[in-house]
Amino acid sequence: MATSQGANSYRNARTSLKPHVKSKPTQQRRNSTGSVNGKEHAAVPGRVRVAVRLRPRNAEESVADADFADCVELQPELKRLKLRKNNWDADTYEFDEVLTEFSSQKRVYEVVARPVVESVLDGYNGTIMAYGQTGTGKTYTLGRLGEEDNAARGIMVRAMEDILADVSLETDSVSVSYLQLYMETIQDLLDPANDNITIVEDPKTGDVSLPGASLVDIRDKQSFVELLRLGEAHRFAANTKLNTESSRSHAILMVHVKRSVKGIDAALSSENGNHPHMVKSIKPPLVRKGKLVVVDLAGSERIDKSGSEGHTLEEAKSINLSLSALGKCINALAENSAHVPFRDSKLTRLLRDSFGGTARTSLVITIGPSPRHRGETASTIMFGQRAMKVENMVKLKEEFDYKSLSRRLDIELDKLIVEHERQQKAFEDEIERLSTEAQHRISEAERNYVDSLEKERSKYQKDYMESIKKLEEQFVMNQQKNEESHMKLSGEIPRVSAEELADLKKMLRKETHLRKAAEGEVNNLKIQVAELKKSEASRKSEILKLHTMLEDKERQKEKLEGEIAILQSQLLQLSLEADETRQQLDRGGFEKEMGGLNSLTSQVKHQQQASGNGEKPSIAKLFEQVGLQKILSLLEAEDADVRIHAVKVVANLAAEETNQGKIVEAGGLTSLLNLLKSSQDETIHRVAAGAIANLAMNETNQELIMAQGGISLLSLTAANAEDPQTLRMVAGAIANLCGNDKLQTKLRSEGGMKALLGMVRCRHPDVHAQVARGIANFAKCESRASSQGNLCKQLAKSHIFIMITLIGSLK
Repeated sequence: MATSQGANSYRNARTSLKPHVKSKPTQQRRNSTGSVNGKEHAAVPGRVRVAVRLRPRNAEESVADADFADCVELQPELKRLKLRKNNWDADTYEFDEVLTEFSSQKRVYEVVARPVVESVLDGYNGTIMAYGQTGTGKTYTLGRLGEEDNAARGIMVRAMEDILADVSLETDSVSVSYLQLYMETIQDLLDPANDNITIVEDPKTGDVSLPGASLVDIRDKQSFVELLRLGEAHRFAANTKLNTESSRSHAILMVHVKRSVKGIDAALSSENGNHPHMVKSIKPPLVRKGKLVVVDLAGSERIDKSGSEGHTLEEAKSINLSLSALGKCINALAENSAHVPFRDSKLTRLLRDSFGGTARTSLVITIGPSPRHRGETASTIMFGQRAMKVENMVKLKEEFDYKSLSRRLDIELDKLIVEHERQQKAFEDEIERLSTEAQHRISEAERNYVDSLEKERSKYQKDYMESIKKLEEQFVMNQQKNEESHMKLSGEIPRVSAEELADLKKMLRKETHLRKAAEGEVNNLKIQVAELKKSEASRKSEILKLHTMLEDKERQKEKLEGEIAILQSQLLQLSLEADETRQQLDRGGFEKEMGGLNSLTSQVKHQQQASGNGEKPSIAKLFEQVGLQKILSLLEAEDADVRIHAVKVVANLAAEETNQGKIVEAGGLTSLLNLLKSSQDETIHRVAAGAIANLAMNETNQELIMAQGGISLLSLTAANAEDPQTLRMVAGAIANLCGNDKLQTKLRSEGGMKALLGMVRCRHPDVHAQVARGIANFAKCESRASSQGNLCKQLAKSHIFIMITLIGSLK
């Protein structure tokens, strides 16, 4: 990381003194007990807090100003500072904190940054910013890594240590973006190829975001330090008379903290999986989002003192202009002016929430003791005095986490489905067991009944036959006796025959009684069979009831799935609306040119009316439902309106990086170049050039564009176009091609640079911005190829000279 002269002075002063003071352990931060019911929170006034830090004399000042006293006198116990006019007169200023040249990095963090970091952890936005003359120790105060000396850690590293110590990585998240504002261009320090990031402002809330910046999740301190080291390696710096390693850009670190609010969703913690209306009791979890912005401003400098010249002079002018715009905004806010010129500079647009917005802001101004720089010191002090008059309305940021709710509902639904299937399987097994048992018992009863009936019938049949046989024998014997007695004593009836007849009657009565007993046994068996059939009927009714219960469970399941489907459709609608809004913001001004899609979108609208779900069709849905080949085929349609609508759809699809490869593989790039060549319609030229500009952001596509004569077609379009928006699209496409090292020779030989410079004839600022970006990309590539000779450098300088001359002539 770059170390300024001010940082060296801090380190030398700290080393020479070596105070033996044992610091007290830092008190643990107490969690706030604010409302967490998801409602809108009232804003709380919060003034911008300002601390002043004095840098000790460096080696040069110790020699040059040895005979002169310091121009600054500090009274830290009174939080007061005196700026000497001469030996007998001085001006007095009061600040929130006054830090001497002997103040430790820990002391600076405790009084300047810790309150802001605690607010960010509680769900508020916070800003920590350093302002001052170049070489006064701003980068040392904010960005010092402290790898050699742990006590020298700056505010960035210490703030991340506190954040990681307070959050739970299982439920919370911490992500970081690291940017620089260089020459009014926002560049990504973590991804140097991303060097033209746009600022997006929410028209309703006024929140400022950078959707194109890299966002890296942080899990530990070491990974964060590696990111800072990588970013500092890509930051612009230069050697001036005031500072050997002067930062030539404003560095901006953005830390996004997302925390789940505990103790709100009690319904989710209950394990009531059998309740049919459990979904109605589930509420989305509440999360708090805080954003910490740490801004290391480039130092203000006077040209005559810094000795800047050439490109360094242009950098100094850009730095002073942005700092001047920031000062104007703070003056307007301090005086309660009706108009605050935030849009005069990208720096003021980025800091719109920090001054006069909803963030808790802490400013540290750094000054030096040298009387030679008394004017710069006085200007820095007055900047801090005006900033103390600015009051922000600090506001808690809370929202419902619908994505987390959706994931938890999916998990709960899976549990319910598994439990339902388990119960259904157990229920079916129980029914099968009961049915098998009933069938077994019925079969056994029928078998026992048949066996018993057969045994009784055989027994009674046997007894009956024996009785009949005995009776017949007895009857025959009696008849023989009667005949014999008849023959001996005719007309006389013997007594023996009457007794035998009485015995026969008695035996008949006995047989009749046995037969009735057998019939009674048969009737009992029939009654038992009837009871068994009745028992079987009751079991069948139980089975029917079980089937009814199963159908009720099925209906409850369908109802639960319906409620889940409704909730998921609502979440999908919210996700689609958010995705559509993000696409509109990413496309910026180009989307304003997109009209209705007529024949293609009518198909989607027809499907929407048929489904009745009320969701708005997006370009992504159109891409999936209609198909890329059908959309590209409409580029060659005879109807001009159809071609216009088709090229607009292709341009929208080309804005998404995931679609660019598919468009090129399907021949979309060739079709767009043919439209530039064959069509005479200005609108088609404008939208086709915009689509080619989007495709030209990929290095592989850049070579394909050049191989198919794309630069010649773009140059011809630029020469014939009059519409500023068409020229802006063509200039953007050529500017993207200028960033490829391999295409520099072709750009010059095929007239690409000539066409780019020729578009300066248009006085529209957007066209000038794209031309300037293209020349900057070309010059950057030329500087990387400097080993090939001085001719490349001379060409780059000549292009820049021509650009400056043309712009001057236009003015």
